[in-house]
Amino acid sequence: MSTAKQKILIVDDEPDILELIEYNLKKEGYQVYLASNGQEGVATAKKIHPDLIILDIMMPKMDGIEACRLMRAIPEFKHTFMVFLTARSEEYSEIAGFNVGADDYIAKPIKPRALVSRINAILRRNSSGEEIVDNKVEIGDLVIDREAYLVFQGGAKVVLAKKEFELLYLLASKPGKVYTRESILKNIWEDSVVVTNRTIDVHIRKLREKLGENYVTTVKGVGYKFELS
Repeated sequence: MSTAKQKILIVDDEPDILELIEYNLKKEGYQVYLASNGQEGVATAKKIHPDLIILDIMMPKMDGIEACRLMRAIPEFKHTFMVFLTARSEEYSEIAGFNVGADDYIAKPIKPRALVSRINAILRRNSSGEEIVDNKVEIGDLVIDREAYLVFQGGAKVVLAKKEFELLYLLASKPGKVYTRESILKNIWEDSVVVTNRTIDVHIRKLREKLGENYVTTVKGVGYKFELS
């Protein structure tokens, strides 16, 4: 995959981190832009329209969580990949990041080869064989038709309950993206009924029973994601 035209914005208040990530991503062929805090990051993103934004969480003026939340509220950044840098002890920060729309996170201390591999993988998600046309997701051997509420696996029809279908469509529409339990509740059940985490677990179990174990992955302590294994 050619990376020459793909833009990455790095937002971090530590010059050494900016330099390390910039060097390795430029070597990979990406166009790299820098910002030293959340405020500057949002302003820069509006100017350059990056394909992916890497955000530190703890920064002066505006932290990464708030910057991500603000950008996700802007239509032009709805599909921009956003990745957080987090210390291994900051599980609460990872959950907060996913709640405001993060697509992934990279743990500190940063290992350059692992960083580049993760960024490449995230940017490949749009070319991973998934196609969304007219509310229809086609990925692997699955076809998920949002308008007809139909699912086909290897050409065979799979019968799902309404909420099972909506949960599958939500996860499959963005392969690799981790959805927290809170975001699943908001997207699928909204505020219409009282739903517990147990309800989500039951629906995930039913999807696995009907489709197999190879599609929905549990991210311990955070939520679930769709991933072909």
